[in-house]
Amino acid sequence: MTNNKQRGNDGEIEVVKMVACPNCKKDLMLLPPNYPLYDVQCTGCSFRAQIKTISSKPKKLFFGAGWDIMEKVLKSGFMIPPLFANFKWEEKSQPKQEIRFYPFVPKINLRKYQLSPTARRANYKMFHYNDMDKLPFFTVYKTKE
Repeated sequence: MTNNKQRGNDGEIEVVKMVACPNCKKDLMLLPPNYPLYDVQCTGCSFRAQIKTISSKPKKLFFGAGWDIMEKVLKSGFMIPPLFANFKWEEKSQPKQEIRFYPFVPKINLRKYQLSPTARRANYKMFHYNDMDKLPFFTVYKTKE
């Protein structure tokens, strides 16, 4: 398993352990691996969300995922899933973490791109979450200062 894939899996487990459902406050649970579009759902209500784990301080641009499924969802008239961004970094040799919940991500905040023909997944279409610093969010977990 690649480092990024393992980091993402570990980040999903952390969010499930550390964050309650933003809707009803019950526990979140992981969805099966490769479940389309969503990573977690609530054990008590119909809430579902995507999780992205980012190895840096909170920033305005970070990787999304494959574009094809997102494009189909958008063309069908559905909204972009709510997002937990799990930022992890080190500061003065101390581990830091901040988990943000973005309840609404507009389509304008997705930037499509395509991998190069020589990439491991040649010509694969993906997207970035862009200008996330301009969106409202809730900080649902933060390490103490």
